[in-house]
Amino acid sequence: MKLVRYGLIGRERPGILDSDGNIRDLSNHIGDISRDALSAASLERLAELDVNALPVVEGNPRLGTCVGAVSKLVGVGLNYSDHAEECGLPIPKDPIIFSKAISSISGPNDDVVMPRGSTKVDWEIELGIVIGQRAQYVSKDNALDYVAGYCIVNDISERELQVDRSGGQWDKGKGCDTFGPVGPWMVTKDEISDPQNLKMTLTVNGESRQNGNTKTMIFGVKQLVADISCWMTLEPGDIICTGTPPGVAMGMKPPAWLKPGDEMHLSIQGLGEQTQKVVAYSG
Repeated sequence: MKLVRYGLIGRERPGILDSDGNIRDLSNHIGDISRDALSAASLERLAELDVNALPVVEGNPRLGTCVGAVSKLVGVGLNYSDHAEECGLPIPKDPIIFSKAISSISGPNDDVVMPRGSTKVDWEIELGIVIGQRAQYVSKDNALDYVAGYCIVNDISERELQVDRSGGQWDKGKGCDTFGPVGPWMVTKDEISDPQNLKMTLTVNGESRQNGNTKTMIFGVKQLVADISCWMTLEPGDIICTGTPPGVAMGMKPPAWLKPGDEMHLSIQGLGEQTQKVVAYSG
């Protein structure tokens, strides 16, 4: 299934895609795509519905983040061997994790707002893991039992804040408003036979920037869920951003930082597409 949330910011409704790509309304069956709705039992009930009998959502509504009420957005740094190489950094021996502020989460096609005075805004296409049930000290062998599905995340980063003014940690360069576009939909794990072999592409203004594959992850989906569940309890609806392949602005010579008017287009095999326009802060 491909589950989606649509509508105005803060007023999103749950939906599901039919075989023709139309959004069908799920409001009579679940209140939101979040928490209890992500359990295995709930997803099984949704899978039994006659999708073509559900109301069609007319027009072209805004898409919100595909999961609501997210309590944690956990990032993983330098998790692709070829990305670590382009950054001139050693392969991590353990996952490098950081937190992205919940207030950074936005819809997959919403504008990305450059923070006031920002000069080094960068893109990062990432596979997102959506947790389906509470996970604490889970084993690698059972890790996928705790996964509801997958989605695209653009882990936008402000490199001056992340590197030059980090204070020794990455959070403030990763957690700015609009720095976490999520969606367009959550694809349930039964539709993704191998999360470790998904093509990933990102373009800026139509020019290829990232062209990678999840097979070059250092720590795979199972390992990340297991390890992170030992450091913090993962709740239903939490999202793990699993790292990015090479091709980020920081790795270019010279770096090609994002600027107002730029447009990013992201795609991961089987998970859909995102498009964001970069705009200057106007507050």
